[in-house]
Amino acid sequence: MKRTGRRGRRTGTMVRIAHERIDDLFALAAREAAAGNPDLANRYVVLARRIGARYNVRLRPEYRELYCRECSIYWTEGRTVRTRFRSGRRVRTCLQCGRERRTPVRGRVSRPGPPDPRPVGGARREEANPLTVEPEETEPETEGEGE
Repeated sequence: MKRTGRRGRRTGTMVRIAHERIDDLFALAAREAAAGNPDLANRYVVLARRIGARYNVRLRPEYRELYCRECSIYWTEGRTVRTRFRSGRRVRTCLQCGRERRTPVRGRVSRPGPPDPRPVGGARREEANPLTVEPEETEPETEGEGE
């Protein structure tokens, strides 16, 4: 038996075309979901995932946040996904299959606290205690010069 077709690694052209098609499909999915066609949006997500699997191409991180990894449904806030913030994590629950997706939230504190007294910026000051108040420097007053 003789095999036909391409074997081995994917060429750079194939990977580039796969990325372009995935980009186009997610753009179409967003447009159809906004227009009120969730079935078509879900179909575009399935096709994009299939292209990624066939050509061994990872989906971009911004696309991975747009669909459920279990049922491949395109997420529309309030209709197909519920987002909650719990203990420093964003928890997205698919309303189709019930799967939860937990991602850490960067740059946010779960509970607000007092403001940081340290100066903003990268420069460190020589003083060890950031809470000390330095007196303002004033010009020495000379008597009789201006009169």
